[in-house]
Amino acid sequence: MAQVKVRLPDGSERQYEAGVTYFDVAKSIGAGLAKAALAVKANGKLVDVTLPLTSDTDLEIVTGKSADGLEIIRHSTAHVLAMAVQKLWPTTQVTIGPVVDYGFYYDFKFPDGVKINDKDLEAIEVEMKKIVKADHPVSREVVSRDEAVRRFDKLGESFKVELISAIPQSEDVSIYAMEHWFDLCRGPHVPSTAKVGAFKLTTVAGSYWRGDERNPQLTRIYGTAWATQKDLDDHLHRIEEAKKRDHRVLGKQLGLFSFHKEAPANAFFHPYGATVYNKLMAFVRRSNVKYGFTEVNTPLVMDVELWRKSGHYDNYRENMYFTKVDDSESAIKPMNCPGHCLIYGSTRHSYKELPLRLSEFGRVHRHERSGVTHGLFRVRTFVQDDAHVFCTVPQIQGEVIRVLDQIDEAYKALGFAKYRIELSTRPEKSIGSDEIWAQAEAALKDALDKTGREYKLNPGDGAFYGPKIDFHLIDSLERSWQCGTAQLDFSMPGRFGLEFVGADDNTHTPVMIHRAVLGSLERFMGVFIEHYAGHFPLWAAPVQVKIINITSDQEEYSLQVASELEAAGVRVEVDLRNEKLGYKIREAQLMKVPYMIVIGDKEKDAKTVAARLQNGQQLAAMSTAGFLGHLQETAGPLWGL
Repeated sequence: MAQVKVRLPDGSERQYEAGVTYFDVAKSIGAGLAKAALAVKANGKLVDVTLPLTSDTDLEIVTGKSADGLEIIRHSTAHVLAMAVQKLWPTTQVTIGPVVDYGFYYDFKFPDGVKINDKDLEAIEVEMKKIVKADHPVSREVVSRDEAVRRFDKLGESFKVELISAIPQSEDVSIYAMEHWFDLCRGPHVPSTAKVGAFKLTTVAGSYWRGDERNPQLTRIYGTAWATQKDLDDHLHRIEEAKKRDHRVLGKQLGLFSFHKEAPANAFFHPYGATVYNKLMAFVRRSNVKYGFTEVNTPLVMDVELWRKSGHYDNYRENMYFTKVDDSESAIKPMNCPGHCLIYGSTRHSYKELPLRLSEFGRVHRHERSGVTHGLFRVRTFVQDDAHVFCTVPQIQGEVIRVLDQIDEAYKALGFAKYRIELSTRPEKSIGSDEIWAQAEAALKDALDKTGREYKLNPGDGAFYGPKIDFHLIDSLERSWQCGTAQLDFSMPGRFGLEFVGADDNTHTPVMIHRAVLGSLERFMGVFIEHYAGHFPLWAAPVQVKIINITSDQEEYSLQVASELEAAGVRVEVDLRNEKLGYKIREAQLMKVPYMIVIGDKEKDAKTVAARLQNGQQLAAMSTAGFLGHLQETAGPLWGL
């Protein structure tokens, strides 16, 4: 019998007879590993653990502890969901059921007259648990396209037939079966239904076939699935915490912002919200000064020819707003980069002036469909902490590293200890030659490698003008948010005819680096609110100190303390209402004010303040000057922004 070699992730090698299954390999390594095995990664490709080993292979056993394992669990659980639904409503048609962040969904065409809502999820879960308990083997069968069409057509699965018909005639189709039930799928899947882990169906929503509202309306059932019950419970706890931290709820409760039908998906910032917003802007502005950026400002409305030249018209116009100015077509800017190109091109430049770093808090407008707008996270107008670096090719690596350092420093100062990085490469819709894209992608990769930063490759998700490095913040609930970015652009400077005179006295085209630290200030503020659950750090709090008197006898001293703190730049409010002390303290707590100063006769007579933190901790009595020193020390280097 022929022998095949297996190379494991630890570098060790093993010999097996050709034809043994990957499960047999896992079993030979250890019974525990075999029990946990969901699939394998063979020569970098995920495949079913039940398949035979036929050639020398670099092998990794995939368990529920890995991201790949979780994806397989969720995909397999989606199949269990579909099987359960068809057991309960046999004539239901199954469409598609992909994995999404933290879970999965499946779209169904239920029989006429059947309307599913959240109350039905419990019954579906019960049926799913029966399928899991039955421990049905999950088997894979490869058939011709015509055979697949015949099988699904016989079942009345018209949506599946449409999907299969789009597969080239020469390609085979894989079908996965559990007991008598089967579905179209590439796989891989868990080897048996008992290995799907812990799951919960979360909600029901409407959808359309292929996402087109002109197509049949479907019912979408969402769920989440995890390797263990503990992981599921932890996730559900995070969801409940997220509900409490919902920036839309806190935005209203704390008087930060509102939305109105007169300007859909546009935020109206109230005084408290504008304070937080402006502090975030001041934070980035100070960082920009430190990292050598010069601030500029560009118009909101510019001639449409500018956007044709930049490439936005051809690649982005469905998201743009247009208007007429003096009978000429103009566009409301969706991005700031073309304006910065005009500024650069307005004067001659020498290589000695480069890199030139321009920053702008530029308001942009982008048309988002009403169905995808969501609080501050997705709005139709926002301010971007944009910047563009014009540099020479030899300067690219140093400037990209400089941007990475700025973003890293900013996130840590803002209280985000963790983030992940993605390197996104050329998308299908793009401008520029293959050579330019290869050079740009290599430059970003080299910068990341030189700094030793870990990153994940995200193929095909770059900007239309160049590859990019994206920063994904991890918040206090372990959720990921894409915020900062560094994008390398060899194309736009050439399209605008930008030049500099080199050391050789010849003209050259600069390279352009697009940079954002927070990205959309609106979106980041939503993340900021939820990360801190509205308990803003002292430097960003709309009201830093609330002074509360016990009786009218302390009004004069309360106002005196407020005046002294305000003179030092502290944001203070004084509550002199004729209300019970407990009521006023409770109200300040609900507004999440960091410090409360309760003033009675003892404080008035001693000319001291007794500060109480939002969490109830009481500070020792001290002078107003002493309390001011405490505030400055607590806020640290961000005091006075």
